[in-house]
Amino acid sequence: MFGFSIFLNEDVSVETRAAIEMMAQHGFSGIFTSLHIPEDDAKQYRQRLTELGKIAQTLQLELMVDISGAALDRAGFSFERIDELKALGVTGLRMDYHISNQQIALLSHEIAIALNASTITETDIQELKEAGAQFERLEAWHNYYPRPETGLDAEWYREKNQWLKANGFTIQGFVPGDEKLRGPLYQGLPTLEAHRGLHPLAAAIDLLQDTGRVYIGDSGLSTEVLEQFALYIEEKTLKLHVTPLDSQFTFVSGDHTNRQDEARDVIRSADARFRKIPQVTPLPLTERAVGAVTIDNADYLRYMGEIQVVKRPLAADPKVNVVGQVIEKDRPLIQQIKAGQKFSLESVEKND
Repeated sequence: MFGFSIFLNEDVSVETRAAIEMMAQHGFSGIFTSLHIPEDDAKQYRQRLTELGKIAQTLQLELMVDISGAALDRAGFSFERIDELKALGVTGLRMDYHISNQQIALLSHEIAIALNASTITETDIQELKEAGAQFERLEAWHNYYPRPETGLDAEWYREKNQWLKANGFTIQGFVPGDEKLRGPLYQGLPTLEAHRGLHPLAAAIDLLQDTGRVYIGDSGLSTEVLEQFALYIEEKTLKLHVTPLDSQFTFVSGDHTNRQDEARDVIRSADARFRKIPQVTPLPLTERAVGAVTIDNADYLRYMGEIQVVKRPLAADPKVNVVGQVIEKDRPLIQQIKAGQKFSLESVEKND
């Protein structure tokens, strides 16, 4: 599932509600928020969480709240009154620190609990079992990392997740947004350092290899990226925005599926042979950079009309016409187009 973040450093405004409704309409099903960010005014948390909870309930969205030992008390809530939080629309609590495993086990009988995925140990699991925790309500949520160079190593992350999966945990991770990056650093909020500044959907698909829940760490996605998420969620299709370089781009635009026999150098459209493509005349020689969209011309004989997207730099070929170029922002998505993956090539002119 996909979720997003709403931070309580400002009032839950009409604009905030509209943004949440937009995310829900585009297939997102969960909200993450926090009650213990140092820069925030904790006195405002109760009213703002109440308003956020109402919206989540109305839209049938999950609402996970990040807390520390004293944060709940400062916001006017209590572990002894979990029903109060549930009535507000809170569906889960992410435990950060200064909360014992015994307390976590007790709370797991009342509400979904997210543990810090990076710090869970064998000892924690044993203590939770001994305390009678409801493991079906326990999840493992990773942190996001605002400071550059502090995000997790990808190999370590996947090894940790293998261990968490073996112990029955549902795993969550964060990817950065591409608008309204959170202060004070405004450097994105990824779990993996390799994802900082990366296209949010490319980062999300990368996490989905071994992560059940993926949330946008920052507060915003651009309209174009939000639409790309919606298409992926609804139809499992990756949309690539392409700058046309020749009128022959009309031969290749639209929907495609990568062949099941996945090529090393290019994405090969399995749909090309079913298109009504006229004689493809050769174009001037052009090197094929990553993201080049190509169609084989008449000099390729029976291969004429084959449509490809280039995954690694290739030399110019007089038999191959370069008719478009995937925009720089979308190029990380190319590496996520595996065997059998549906994708679409859309001219950026449509977004003008």
